This record gives sequence, C-alpha cells and structure tokens, in this order.
Amino acid sequence: MAQIELKDVRKSYGATDVIHGISLEIEQGEFVVFVGPSGCGKSTLLRMIAGLEEISDGDLEIGGKRMNDEEPSDRGVAMVFQSYALYPHMSVADNMSFGLRMTGRPKDEIAEKVSRAASILQLEELLARKPAQLSGGQRQRVAIGRAIVRNPDVFLFDEPLSNLDAELRVQMRVEIAKLHNTLANTMIYVTHDQTEAMTLADRIVVLRAGIVEQVGTPLELYENPDNAFVAGFIGSPRMNFARAKVTGPRAIEVAGVAIALPDLATELATGTEVSFGIRPEHLHAETGVELPITVDVAEQLGSTTYVHGTLATGEVVIAERRGTAPRPRDTVLLHFDPRHARLFDADGMRIR
Repeated sequence: MAQIELKDVRKSYGATDVIHGISLEIEQGEFVVFVGPSGCGKSTLLRMIAGLEEISDGDLEIGGKRMNDEEPSDRGVAMVFQSYALYPHMSVADNMSFGLRMTGRPKDEIAEKVSRAASILQLEELLARKPAQLSGGQRQRVAIGRAIVRNPDVFLFDEPLSNLDAELRVQMRVEIAKLHNTLANTMIYVTHDQTEAMTLADRIVVLRAGIVEQVGTPLELYENPDNAFVAGFIGSPRMNFARAKVTGPRAIEVAGVAIALPDLATELATGTEVSFGIRPEHLHAETGVELPITVDVAEQLGSTTYVHGTLATGEVVIAERRGTAPRPRDTVLLHFDPRHARLFDADGMRIR
C-alpha cells in the first residue's frame, strides 16, 4: 500500500480550477519531486497534502487513512518553506524545539531530539546563535532541523533553496540528499529547477497548468519523454527543436538535411510536418548525419563548450562540444546518430 495516495484530487478558487484531477501514489521512503514552471500548481498541490489548502474534490490518503478533513498537525507531515520562517529573537536550539515545547513534550525528550537533529545537520556549534548570526545555508539547515525534531512520516519541501546563491544551492542539494539517505523518510520536494529535480528525485512528477504531464525516474523522463513539454523542460541545456517534413514512412527532412529514422515504430505520413528534437550532447558525435549550423556564440565552460548557432531555416540550435571553440559566423558541421532523435506531432505528443 502506498504511503501517500492522491485520488482524482482537484482544487478550485471560485470558478477557477487550478488542480485538475491528479491521481498519484507515493511509496514509503520515496523522494518525489514536483517540478514545473511558475503557476503550474506544484506548491498548491504540496500545501493540499500538508493541510494548508483545502481539497475541493477527490481524496488524500496518508498511511491508508483519509486526511482531507484532518488538521495539519495530525497528518504526520512536516513542512520546510521557501522562507526560513525562523524566530529572530530565539536561538537555533529554541527555534528547533519550539514546536515540541508548544505541545508540552518532556525537556529530556526535546534535548535529545534537538541534539540528534543538530548532529545530522552539523549545527552543534551554532545552537546558541540567533538567526541573524547565521548564513543563508545555515538558516535553511535550522529550518530543516525544526522539521526533523518532529519525527514526521513525511517531509514536505517547498522550494527550500530558491533564496540561496548558486554555490549554496549545490551544497544544500547534497545535504538534503544525504539527509534522505540517513533518515529514509518519505520526502516530497517542490522546485522549478529541473537540475534539483534530476539530482534529488527517485521519481519526478512534471506538472503544467494543474495537470500531470508525466511521472517517472529522472532518466526515464530524460530519455523517453511523452511529449515536447517534458522533453524541453527536463535537461539543461534544453532539447533542441526544429521543424521537419516527413519524406517517407521512416524518413524526414530538417533544414534541407535528409534523416532516416531506424528505430521509429510508427509509419509516418509523407508530407506531414512534425517537430524534430535532439539533445545538445547528441550533436557531438564524430560520425553520423551531418547538420550544418552558423555559429552565433560559443560558451566555454572549462572542459565543455556550448555552441549556439542557427540552421539554414534560422532555427536556433545548441550543441555540446569538446576542444577548441568555433568563432562567431563560422560554419560548423554537427554530427548525430538518428537513434537519438525524438519526433513530436503537431500537438506536441511523442511519435514513437
């Protein structure tokens, strides 16, 4: 039995529907990430699980028990917010123990739980400090510690790293992954950053406009997207897309280049227009189909260079390359294996 189950869950604000009948099962100990662009409903869905938003229709079950009408404190969940929400006049220890003290837990139990959480999060030397004396990463660890001391069945993270700078985000990402390995609790994590989703998740739930577009492991979504939205959202840099014309049952033409598609099961209708997709790293092959581009910009990132260029049709392409970076206005021949190509129909759905 799944630890958390959403059954056709919906959310409406008056006549405006924001969550459109989502059904999802999350297993005990899973790290599940809700990802999608701003306004897709991922934070609303998380708050519905937490009990901070009412469920308009459908059922939420945690541990096999219907939770729609249960108070947040009775759901066995603890939430870590985007803002640290720490009390500025309290020490780290007092911030972490506040919830336990408000419920009248024994002092020995509180001290033991705070000490354990501080050890896990490497906060032992900071317990007497106030939030103003901490860095952003340390404050976020305190907020996570406040959740840990409650010993919840489920941790809920609502974009916890978005207020941190790039280096701290990487560090905290590692800390959260280590925390999951240590505690083995179920974790649901909301982010708009697909890199966080790819590096943290056991499974990713991709949302758009209150609808689940696809659910799967990071590699499944990256390699086998169901539609152009998922293909373009998962991966950095994003997948390249170009217009293509079908020239035969297994053949297309992109920017004047003929491409045979060896692994396509669907028989294409000649003359149909489709969308051709390929990832930047797949344009680094030494042999294969030749695709000429005119270089606009080359971004050198140490051992990797991302070449931004245009096809003969004016469509923009990003290619990953090694070695010497080409110069602007150079013509470069990219090579790729057609097996790495992905096709999408006029509605953006994958052609398999």
